[in-house]
Amino acid sequence: MEDKDIIYPKGIKWTRQRKDVCKVLMEAKEPLSAVQIYNRILKREEEVNYAVSTIYRILAMFEKAGFVEKSTYMGDGTVLYEWSKGGHTHYAVCLVCHKRVALRACPFAHLHLDEDMGDFTVTGHKLELYGYCKECRKN
Repeated sequence: MEDKDIIYPKGIKWTRQRKDVCKVLMEAKEPLSAVQIYNRILKREEEVNYAVSTIYRILAMFEKAGFVEKSTYMGDGTVLYEWSKGGHTHYAVCLVCHKRVALRACPFAHLHLDEDMGDFTVTGHKLELYGYCKECRKN
């Protein structure tokens, strides 16, 4: 993905480091940890003059601005980030290889949670299903 092909969201100053993180997240097919993002940047750039701690700061700023969705893998507490596509995604997660498979639709989309919950106002939700992917079931 070339810089000229990306329309960066307004509201922040787009430094080289922020653009690097943005590109990796936009190209990713599944949520990534800060270390995974950093390693992908290292593979594509000849010279990276910043540390993983910079990635964490950028991700925190992106989350605050609403550019990324943050989730935690319940198995080991790994924090993962995904570029926000205007909605939200739920995943099935393999307990062996940790592969994440996006669900095609939100299973809660048809519920009227505000009505169903009475005195509780729902502002969001997350769902992860755990099991075994096709490859790991074979083994």
